[in-house]
Amino acid sequence: MDLRSIFIVWVLTGFSLYLLSKIPALGVEIDTPGEAFTSAAVLGIVTAVVKPIFRVVFAAIDFVTIDLLSSFSTFVITVVCFGLTASLVQGFRLRLGIWSAVIGAFTLSVISSLVYGLLGLERQ
Repeated sequence: MDLRSIFIVWVLTGFSLYLLSKIPALGVEIDTPGEAFTSAAVLGIVTAVVKPIFRVVFAAIDFVTIDLLSSFSTFVITVVCFGLTASLVQGFRLRLGIWSAVIGAFTLSVISSLVYGLLGLERQ
């Protein structure tokens, strides 16, 4: 992934997070657009560090279930990264705790997929 692609992903994720925080029922709160972009950067770093570790942990489960639970394990990793990011960034809160992380991670995935689809970009 080149620097231009990283920048585009960061901007789209920051925009998606800010949009997500404007849906009150989700329990995801981000104070300012700047904190949304900071959260997007931290989410990217956390995901880059945590995802390979969890992939190793979930490899045995994926092997035993013949990859039937691979989407589930990917979602669990996303929720953990989302929650960890909220705990690291001041101004990014999960009002409903783990439920906000679950709903927020799912909604962020949907919003990001829609934005990527509209712009004709590939998700990594």
